[in-house]
Amino acid sequence: MRDKFTVKAKAEGYKARSVFKLKNINNKFKLIKPEDKVLDLGAWPGSWSQYCLDLKAEVDAVDLKEVKIEGVNFIEADVFDEDLFEKLDKYDVVISDLAPKTIGVRKVDNELSFDISLRALEIAKKVLNKNGNFVCKIFNSELFGGFIEEVKDSFRVIKILKPEASKKRSKEVYVVGIRKF
Repeated sequence: MRDKFTVKAKAEGYKARSVFKLKNINNKFKLIKPEDKVLDLGAWPGSWSQYCLDLKAEVDAVDLKEVKIEGVNFIEADVFDEDLFEKLDKYDVVISDLAPKTIGVRKVDNELSFDISLRALEIAKKVLNKNGNFVCKIFNSELFGGFIEEVKDSFRVIKILKPEASKKRSKEVYVVGIRKF
């Protein structure tokens, strides 16, 4: 059964309902501006990249699955591959909707989410310009506090939210790092 966000995304021409998560975050914190250079990690199917293009940003999208959107520079890569940095530039914003392949064992799934979120943060720390912004999905778990401490080491302001478009039963939350040191 399709929820209202899936129906709305299709009606507005977006590839996925997740676009409304990023819209909600950006409306609150004004992270992405026209002419910003944005790195979209875990970009497939591409709705976050589409939204960034709507904002007149320049987008590099990284995923293992191809993102086919005119105007988006697609980089086929695993975020854990060290060679990835050779394909990247400097960015004003790094957004990550990366999610692990869950197995249904809460402790393991939480660790996988923590690891992939830490990798997104590591990438952001290396490629973000000074005063750049970061958005990252992570599962709310016993490891969440440790991730927040890591983000605090690199950004002046930290915000945490669960956008309206997140499903109620979902453990996902979004961590926003504003103005990288």
